[in-house]
Amino acid sequence: MTKKVRVIIVDDSKTGRAFIAAALRRDPDIEITGMAADPLEARDLIIKDQPDVITLDIEMPN
Repeated sequence: MTKKVRVIIVDDSKTGRAFIAAALRRDPDIEITGMAADPLEARDLIIKDQPDVITLDIEMPN
């Protein structure tokens, strides 16, 4: 069994997070470990979950 790629999605748009998550969930080798609406929230998830990949919106508050 292959280790899944662990991903955190960071986007201030709830719709944006949903679209990215839907696309990533199509791949059985990807596991979404968390979603955050801003970088401060993401920081806590990154420390806790230690993801392999972080998707990051270019323009966000904070």
